Amino acid sequence: MRRIAVAVLALALVGCGADAGDPQPAASGSASGGAAPRTLTLWHYESADGAMGKAWAEAVKKFEATHPGVTVKFEQQSFEQLQKTASLALNSDSAPDVMEFNKGNATTGLLSKQGLLTDMSAEVTKRGWDKKLPGGLQTTSMYDERGVMGSGKWYGVTNYGEFVMAYYNKALFDKHGVQVPTTYDELVKALDAFVAKGVTPIANSGQEYPAQQIFYSLALSKADKAWVDAYQSYKGTVDFHGPQFTHAATTYADWVKKGYVAKNSAGLVAEDMGVAFMGGKFPIMISGSWWYGRVQSTVKDFEWGIFPFPGNTLHPGSGGNLWVVPEKARNKDLAYDFIDITMSPEIQNIMGNSGGLPVAAEASAITDAKSKELIETFGKVSSGLAFYPDWPAPGYYDVLVGGVQKLINGKAEPAAVLDELAKPYQENLESLGN
Repeated sequence: MRRIAVAVLALALVGCGADAGDPQPAASGSASGGAAPRTLTLWHYESADGAMGKAWAEAVKKFEATHPGVTVKFEQQSFEQLQKTASLALNSDSAPDVMEFNKGNATTGLLSKQGLLTDMSAEVTKRGWDKKLPGGLQTTSMYDERGVMGSGKWYGVTNYGEFVMAYYNKALFDKHGVQVPTTYDELVKALDAFVAKGVTPIANSGQEYPAQQIFYSLALSKADKAWVDAYQSYKGTVDFHGPQFTHAATTYADWVKKGYVAKNSAGLVAEDMGVAFMGGKFPIMISGSWWYGRVQSTVKDFEWGIFPFPGNTLHPGSGGNLWVVPEKARNKDLAYDFIDITMSPEIQNIMGNSGGLPVAAEASAITDAKSKELIETFGKVSSGLAFYPDWPAPGYYDVLVGGVQKLINGKAEPAAVLDELAKPYQENLESLGN
């Protein structure tokens, strides 16, 4: 399996010329003339005011304009819902034609192994999507017969990139005289300064993904790429009581004791975290670039910025979530046409100017200052993207949520939590014959 290595700026911004992969009106298989009306069923879980939500809404309009007689039926899903029910939904007659799904061995890899996803390899080559997804962006789109990412057949296609970073409220930093940290020691100093002023510094969500991304960022502060390859790609042995995870577990528990993270955050969902930060209630939110467009369009009352997790050379991140086509989709030809539109410069430019990280935008078309800040920050970390902690094993997302919740609410000691994380990981390795 290849290590992820995403090109700086992000994701191969293309020149200003016409794009050979643009969809053509009334593409093969689309309704036109006297053909019977058809419906493309689309599922995704992006918010309407986020970068991807805005871009894909325009893609729907462009699709319907270029496909007379075809209607798009969009159904809003939730990340959590699809994590739990995707296998059941895709194995039924109600499967959509195209949907957004989480990437990695535990999700897209699992569904591909179960025979629930369409092999899109021929379409990828035909439409040139592989040319728009260089290097590491292909890693999470391809899966072998074991459901392990990085090689094999194309079961998904991404059209954006993502990574985890720190968002910060400049007004609260200035009010309390706190400097933006660039090293881990400076981060601790900043967190101590806020606590001394009676301020809980980090917005958090223990009931969903954000808490485990902080946990993984702490582990990565003691890791190298060989450790990431061992953990994510099974190319080596992972010691859950080694320095990486031991540091993450003990430090997280310590952060709660010191008041850096609120104990009640164990029961909060990601939306609670984001709304609290955007409402000016916390100085820092450590989460993904998928929040960027929403923060950009929502926050009007204070200045804000971003910085990479201080001191780290490795960061949670990858190509974005995937467009997948269920094996039971009724309109695969239309699904491919829709994916093609989301890869077009027009839609990619909208994403890039709305706080997203497009894979095929025109560099000259990205004019928004905040969007440029995001792309520049991504350029600083793109050579050290280390995927996400829940990817190695099916069901591991819930294992991590439960384990990190116990670090927050104090229901288990760090060593016991690490034992809890190690067991299903090792069981998955054994099931793969490792």
